[in-house]
Amino acid sequence: MGELLGVAVLGAGHMGADHIRRLDRVVSGARVAAVADPDAERAKEAVGGIGGVTVHTDVEAALDAPDVEAVLIASPGEAHERALLAAFARGLPVLCEKPMVPDAAGALRVVEAEARLGRRLAQIGFMRRYDPEYRRLKSLLDGGRLGRPLMLHCVHRNVSSPPHFTSAMLVNSSVSHEIDAARWLLGQELSAVTVLRPRPSTGAPEGLLDPQFVLLETEGGAVVDVEVFVNCGFGYEVRCEAVCEAGSARIGAAHTMVVTAAGDAREEVPQDYLVRFADAYDREVQSWVDATRRGVVTGPGTWDGYAAAAVAEAGVRALETGARTPVELAPRPSLHDPA
Repeated sequence: MGELLGVAVLGAGHMGADHIRRLDRVVSGARVAAVADPDAERAKEAVGGIGGVTVHTDVEAALDAPDVEAVLIASPGEAHERALLAAFARGLPVLCEKPMVPDAAGALRVVEAEARLGRRLAQIGFMRRYDPEYRRLKSLLDGGRLGRPLMLHCVHRNVSSPPHFTSAMLVNSSVSHEIDAARWLLGQELSAVTVLRPRPSTGAPEGLLDPQFVLLETEGGAVVDVEVFVNCGFGYEVRCEAVCEAGSARIGAAHTMVVTAAGDAREEVPQDYLVRFADAYDREVQSWVDATRRGVVTGPGTWDGYAAAAVAEAGVRALETGARTPVELAPRPSLHDPA
């Protein structure tokens, strides 16, 4: 391994371009060695001013480019399975943005492919695990000071949804973060999903069921509720409150700046997830680079990506049917047993 970890970034869109910037300007110990995107001009624009980067329109060409030692996948979810399997075939460690793979069957194929290697190669990009507030909440719950967790109350709001957003994506794209956070915070798998559909907001595009109220049950008897509202119009808000037998703890409400001037106080509300979770993304990528340079893989793994996909799939069925829907998980390979 060279002095700087050579990273191939797959995808040069909104997320990929931000990771290219992060690897070049924020993270230490790594450099962008190659970028792949079907739009070559977009890829060239994303790496403008960065020397020594090769630009490709083909995933395999980027993985085989000189000095590539690791892969960061930030392409659309439908392209992730192919990219992950190609990286596994080359023995390259991977940081893959969520969703690992959009469908549970494809996600399970990735889990099984990694298990056949006999070692971990992939970290999945559930960045909330690296957010300081979430980490403090996790430490508090693990410490047992508040007693056994009974409920999580979650809020996930976006200013607006992109043109392609569907009702199902409120569950399998937006709520997938809460799915992983709940599994991680509580240390339990999720066993069933119910989705309630309030009257759609007048601010939602025609035909989009927004907001939604998602109820998740855990195998240990805890309950998680998520208000997801992707066209709230006023800001990007993520909050979580853990209610336990001996107390509660809430995060997210104070993650902002309050400006007081001319007799008026104004609270700034983030407008984008890249703003609200900028520090978490920085910590996540730095942690991945540091671990990769040590020859190890840490953080959420392919089983976490699969579990999130399976729960989200059950959630979409619940949305469509209006019925409580059990989550079906395949047997867990020994490679992915909890430590």
